[in-house]
Amino acid sequence: MANILVVDDELGIRDLLSEILNDEGHSVDLAENATQARSARLAGTYDLVLLDIWMPDTDGVSLLKEWATAGALTMPVIMMSGHATIDTAVEATRIGAFSFLEKPITLQKLLKAVEQGLARSMPSPQQAAPAPVAASPSGPAPVGTEPVVQPVVAMSEPGPLSHQGFNLDRPLREARDGFEKAYFEFHLAREGGSMTRVAEKTGLERTHLYRKLRQLGVDLGRGKRSG
Repeated sequence: MANILVVDDELGIRDLLSEILNDEGHSVDLAENATQARSARLAGTYDLVLLDIWMPDTDGVSLLKEWATAGALTMPVIMMSGHATIDTAVEATRIGAFSFLEKPITLQKLLKAVEQGLARSMPSPQQAAPAPVAASPSGPAPVGTEPVVQPVVAMSEPGPLSHQGFNLDRPLREARDGFEKAYFEFHLAREGGSMTRVAEKTGLERTHLYRKLRQLGVDLGRGKRSG
C-alpha cells in the first residue's frame, strides 16, 4: 500500500481517482488547489503525487518548481492536464516530473503510470534487505552457486474453481445464478477484492458489476479477507 496525494481542482476527478486508487489498496489524500497541496506535503510523506497543471491559485508546474527548488521533490510526481501543450509537458519533465497523463485519463494508463511511479520510488535491490533463503533438503548449496529460494505457497480455503459440481437438477435461472456467484467469487478472491481489476477481467462496467454482485448475494469483503 502506498500513500498518494491527488491534487486537482475538479471534484469529479478527485473523487474518481480516489475511488480507483483506494480500490487498489492505496491510502489517498486529496487537495483541490496548490495551497492545500503545500499543507498536505508539509504534514505528511507521500510515495506518489498526481498533480493537475491548470489550477485557480497556482498552476501545477509552478508548484512542481517550488518543491524542486525547496528540495521537497522527494517523490515521483505525475502531471495531469487536458489542455497542456507539448512544451508544458517537456518543461514539467525537465523540472522533475516523473510522467504526464493527458485527460481524460483512461483506467489502464492511470494504473500503469501509478505502478511505474511507485516502482521508481521503491528502494533499489542494493538497498533492499536480502530475501530469506530456504534451506535445501539435500544440505548446503555448493560453493560458487546461487542458493535456490523455494517459493512459499500460502494455503487457503478451496476457491470456487476447485469444485465445479453444480446441481443441474434445478431451474435454469437458479443454476445460472449459482454459477455466476461462484465465477465472481473466484475473480474477487484472485484479485484480492479489487473491484477495478475484477471489472477489467470480466468486461463489466463498475456500476453494473456492483449491482450484479449485490443481486447474487456475493460477500464483497470476502476477497479482501482471503487476500
